[in-house]
Amino acid sequence: MGNNNNHKYYPQLLLLPPQPIIKPSKFKRICVFCGSSPGNKPTYQLAAIQLGNQLVERNIDLVYGGGSVGLMGLIAKAVFNGGRHVLGVIPKCLMPREITGEKIGEVRAVSSMHQRKAEMARQADAFIALPGGYGTLEELLEVITWAQLGIHDKPVGLLNVEGYYNSLLCFIDKAVEEGFITPSAHHIIVSAPTARELMSKLEDYVPKHNGIAPKPSWEMEQQLGYTTTIPKIAR
Repeated sequence: MGNNNNHKYYPQLLLLPPQPIIKPSKFKRICVFCGSSPGNKPTYQLAAIQLGNQLVERNIDLVYGGGSVGLMGLIAKAVFNGGRHVLGVIPKCLMPREITGEKIGEVRAVSSMHQRKAEMARQADAFIALPGGYGTLEELLEVITWAQLGIHDKPVGLLNVEGYYNSLLCFIDKAVEEGFITPSAHHIIVSAPTARELMSKLEDYVPKHNGIAPKPSWEMEQQLGYTTTIPKIAR
């Protein structure tokens, strides 16, 4: 989630009116991973706002990385201004860097990146990645791996704005072809170029893969004291 404050924002994009709601959502809260930079193209910023509007239209709350800058700030403002709850989870050491001005919604400070990811996963019913950098990719791959392991069966979506994630999707195809990812695990990821299409796919998502270890096994590890967060993530 590298920060870059040299790019221009497009506040007029926040004025886009929400579209009528299609149907009630099965999700209460969705976790969105995205950059603390706005990116070089207005289309990335527009996509963040459109995704925020989709959450508002479907009465879904937002869980995110807690920053007020970049794409993080844009989607948080769109959801908060639309009347939905916004929960930002951020390590204390990043607050001076990623929160400028007023906080957006509820901000929950944690002590580490590991706690940040675990808390966001615990709170969310699904995950979506907007364009972003190393941090976004790391968060995305971790929740995909957790799904593959059987820790959770929550859907994971890629908002593939202007083909931003095409190279990642090609890598996954190659890993399946070469036998490093099973064909069923290939379906963990749901991808679409627009927020509306992606949300529709996530609503219809049904897991097709079998976790490497079933969810009760991870819960037993919690009871034996091996971990502290997995059962809450798996809810």
